[in-house]
Amino acid sequence: MCDEYGYEILSLHISPDHVHLFLSAHPKHAPSKIVRTVKSITAREMWEQHEQFLEEYLWGGGFWEESYYVGTAGDVSTDTIEQYIERTEHV
Repeated sequence: MCDEYGYEILSLHISPDHVHLFLSAHPKHAPSKIVRTVKSITAREMWEQHEQFLEEYLWGGGFWEESYYVGTAGDVSTDTIEQYIERTEHV
C-alpha cells in the first residue's frame, strides 16, 4: 500500500485499542485522505484474512472507529516522534 500511494512508514505501534502510525507522504496528499486510505485498505485486508474471527467479535461489521487524530511534525524532529511512539507508557 505504501509503495502504491507513495507513503513511507517511519514508525508504528499497535496497542489493544489504538494504533500509532507515523508516516511520511507528499504534501499533495491530504491527511484525511491518507487516514481514509490506510483504514480502508487495512480493514479490507483484515476481513479477507480473518473474517470468521472478526464476525465473532465485531458487531455491525466495522473494523475501525470513525475517529482519528492527525498531527504534523512541524518543528519536532522525526526522532522525537519515533521515540514517543516506541514508548509503552502512553498505551
